[in-house]
Amino acid sequence: MKATPAELYTPASRAYEGLPEVDTPSTIATFSSPPAAASACRKKINVSTVLDGQRLGITEVDDGIWLLSLMHYDLGYIDLEQRTLQPIDNPFGTRLSPMS
Repeated sequence: MKATPAELYTPASRAYEGLPEVDTPSTIATFSSPPAAASACRKKINVSTVLDGQRLGITEVDDGIWLLSLMHYDLGYIDLEQRTLQPIDNPFGTRLSPMS
């Protein structure tokens, strides 16, 4: 008879200490209320619930246009006048599946 996962489980010898702090270039902001919202010049822009609680970088690249970044990945541009986020096509680049 085979053992069940519960019978084979042993706890890790080290305590989990969480992930290290990630470096994000530019001005740093933490968005923690769903949906994550970027706030620049007192204007709120909804970003995504996926990024809720993440440290995001915001850099002004033109008058009223801000670049939104996560770590070293540029995610999109915030237009303060239109109050919109224009995502960048595939900010993480192409990925090859190991199964292909």
